Amino acid sequence: MNEQKDRVPEEELEPGVSASPDGSPAETESTGQEPTDPVVMLETALQAAEAAREQQLRLAAELENVRRRAARDVERAHKYGVERFAAELLSVKDSMEMGLQSATEADSGAAPAVVQGFEATLKLLDQCLAKFGITLVDPDGEAFDPEFHEAMAAQPSADQEPGTVLLVVQKGYRIHERLLRPARVIVSRAAEGEERP
Repeated sequence: MNEQKDRVPEEELEPGVSASPDGSPAETESTGQEPTDPVVMLETALQAAEAAREQQLRLAAELENVRRRAARDVERAHKYGVERFAAELLSVKDSMEMGLQSATEADSGAAPAVVQGFEATLKLLDQCLAKFGITLVDPDGEAFDPEFHEAMAAQPSADQEPGTVLLVVQKGYRIHERLLRPARVIVSRAAEGEERP
């Protein structure tokens, strides 16, 4: 009789718990445990493997993109690393060119050795700039290109087509394909009284 008192009726047990032979509650398989059906287990494993493979492919692609970006940044640093220094050096070149122009004028009285010194120094400077991919933009007589030229003024001209560079006030420079300094120019426009096309 005591045994019957200790037994818990099965309908009063929690789900997933059954009575043991002695009547006390005993744990059985719960619904949250791994499935025991081999087909279900195989499908679950295949899905997990496919998800891991997709994640690995995404990570590999992302890593390759990072490598390419880093290589591109290093290439740009090598190519344009001297850009700021070169921009500062251009004002020195401009001053030397003005000094040479002043020294070569007929009434300047400068010694030929000074003129030769200016010319030799400018030649060395030009070679140094060319070594680093810095090239001259001198558009005298060419059509005005706002991408490489900066218009300082427009003058009427009967000899030139409108939009042609009449005079280069300051030469421009490029470093490889990038503009370092635009050429400052005076551009022609239609003369007064001329009909515009």
